[in-house]
Amino acid sequence: MAPKKAKKRQQQGEGGSSNVFSMFEQSQIQEYKEAFTIIDQNRDGIISKDDLRDVLATMGQLNVKNEELEAMVKEASGPINFTVFLTMFGEKLKGADPEDAIVSAFKVLDPEATGFIKKEFIEELLTTQCDRFTAEEMTNLWAAFPPDVAGNIDYKQICYVITHGEEKEDE
Repeated sequence: MAPKKAKKRQQQGEGGSSNVFSMFEQSQIQEYKEAFTIIDQNRDGIISKDDLRDVLATMGQLNVKNEELEAMVKEASGPINFTVFLTMFGEKLKGADPEDAIVSAFKVLDPEATGFIKKEFIEELLTTQCDRFTAEEMTNLWAAFPPDVAGNIDYKQICYVITHGEEKEDE
């Protein structure tokens, strides 16, 4: 069964909703608003090149080229206010795979249907196939999703976070 958001996107079709706010839950909109506020360094309600440069500098990226910043700003059709910002995220998320599709992809690597895959196996795949992960990306992955004491990774948890953006509360 597809998640609520995936069903909603399917019902809306390729054109999506005319109201971008209907694409997201209220809690998601609030999170995007907080992110927008952080990026809008000068608090003028518009994300500019200077805002991007400043926020990237606070994250340690000090030598970002002007062309890179211009390319980021040009992804929008005009000035990036909050509605445009939200629309850009909606467009990027349109067509994203639902959770069950991602879980099914992982199940191919789990023939015994345990819900777990060995850390070493995932690491080998991610560092040797297609768009290879760097050592830093692997470190970040294991920091976010540490293996259990037996070296297993709960891929259903990873899929949940990919599609929902937060960890499930333990029940």
